[in-house]
Amino acid sequence: MSQTHLFFNTGIGRKKPNSIRDKEQSCPFCEREKLTDILAVDGSIILLKNKYPVLENTYQTVLIETDDCHGELSIYPEDHLIKLIRFGLTHWLEMSESEQYQSVIFFKNHGPLSGGTIAHPHMQIIGLNEIKYEDKVQASDFEGLTIHEKNGTVFSISTAPRVGFYEFNVKLRDIYDLTSFSKYIQIAAHYILNNFPFFCGSYNLFFYQLNGDIYAKIVPRFITTPLFIGYFIPQVPNNIEWMKEDIREHYFG
Repeated sequence: MSQTHLFFNTGIGRKKPNSIRDKEQSCPFCEREKLTDILAVDGSIILLKNKYPVLENTYQTVLIETDDCHGELSIYPEDHLIKLIRFGLTHWLEMSESEQYQSVIFFKNHGPLSGGTIAHPHMQIIGLNEIKYEDKVQASDFEGLTIHEKNGTVFSISTAPRVGFYEFNVKLRDIYDLTSFSKYIQIAAHYILNNFPFFCGSYNLFFYQLNGDIYAKIVPRFITTPLFIGYFIPQVPNNIEWMKEDIREHYFG
């Protein structure tokens, strides 16, 4: 079981602050003078050890994206956006290449349905001691209708989503040219929060390494379909061709 499941420490979990649920709660990421176990800093971006390591047999870090508690990835200025993505990828890949872990996951939660507890913009980089996440990822997870492509970096909407309904993919062409990669991620997040055909206030951003390539997947979050919860059967909506054109009209017209 330890090779396929992570154990969640409920004792630590009960102590975690939740500024998404409790709007009056003070934000721990805003009190920068009280932050401890800082690993790296680049301006307002900080990487530090997670103060509440709820996942056993892992090494958990938090990447604070900005000193603006009300900031959001979908509206960052281009220079900060690219600096953030570069910073995150650099530390994720360094942890991955250290060979201290079976694998390292890098992801972001945003909104009440994303699984997050702190509203202040942040990501997480977690080293998994016993689980290799790549075993549960396949190339078809990133296949889709191309929305836009620039310098070999491809932005698409999934035709074979991992969980179901809408998922956006970005395949990186050149690690030294993160402009298109970063902008496509931002556009997907902005579309979900502002122009989606249904109200959506939550999303996840996941990064993957597969067969020598780097991918990002941006997933709008709703109540998870019971067909996936009960049977692991993803569903594909019948309007992804329309959505591809809608995104093009909004952002590339």
